[in-house]
Amino acid sequence: MTSGEHPARLSIGVIGAGRVGAVLGAALARAGHRIQAAYAVSDESRERAAALLPGVPVKDVPDVIDGADLVLLAVPDDALPDLVRGLAATRTWQAGQIVVHTSGRYGADVLRPALAAHILPLAIHPAMTFTGTAIDLGRLEECAFGVTGPDALRPMAEALVVEMGGEPVWVAEGDRAAYHAALAHGSNHLVTLVAEAMDVLSAAGVEQPRRVLGPLVHAALDNALRMGDAALTGPVARGDVSTVATHLRELDRVSPEIRSTYVALARATAVRALESGRLAPTTAEPLLDALADPGRPDRGRPDPQEPRS
Repeated sequence: MTSGEHPARLSIGVIGAGRVGAVLGAALARAGHRIQAAYAVSDESRERAAALLPGVPVKDVPDVIDGADLVLLAVPDDALPDLVRGLAATRTWQAGQIVVHTSGRYGADVLRPALAAHILPLAIHPAMTFTGTAIDLGRLEECAFGVTGPDALRPMAEALVVEMGGEPVWVAEGDRAAYHAALAHGSNHLVTLVAEAMDVLSAAGVEQPRRVLGPLVHAALDNALRMGDAALTGPVARGDVSTVATHLRELDRVSPEIRSTYVALARATAVRALESGRLAPTTAEPLLDALADPGRPDRGRPDPQEPRS
């Protein structure tokens, strides 16, 4: 098969039947491709493979690769370089194979050790969080996939993504780390933020914090995606130093760890509000001053009698 042809009816080997690998394998099977074998180590991975890839034999890595038109590498980021190098050293790769990894961190260069075997290298990363169940197959619809690889393979990569129901987004090799950092910051840290907010609501005696927080978070996320910095609201964006100082004192009592998160995000919010013109410099100064010393929960507006440098 040449690089310009539509990747139809491929024989695929899946290395890593984790949450991502098993789901993408199932999506490719749904598109008409044949999953010839999968590699799964843990009992959980084997159960996931049985559920999402029924009838697909579980084999050792060399046997999964042998005879496959496309090899899907769905392994942890830190394990990917050594795996690629090890398989190159043992001459396991086969000429003409499409080798696709799903890491967000790496582009196609991580597959460079396999190029001597004349493989076709691609990085295709789904920008989604996975449960490792059939629910994820529906979530792939309209999911963005960060794609990196040689220009000649771009049509092939985009066709594979479209077949899985996603939307291909081309990411340059040198921008791959920034791309992945943005996704991790926006999704993983959002989970931490929401979980911490629910903890504080529980500490405030709210019996069902998710019901109180849910509508607000959904609205805030929708506004942020549509409006960016224009969606900023609340005491920090208004420069309400007294309210922010009250929050700091209360969070210091409830959880100093969550207070630290609040301080970091409040400072970042204040800076963005200042730079976007939503917060006047004269208002931002006392606010940032109040947030400058996480060790003083009682700090609010600066004492007007205190000398300023």
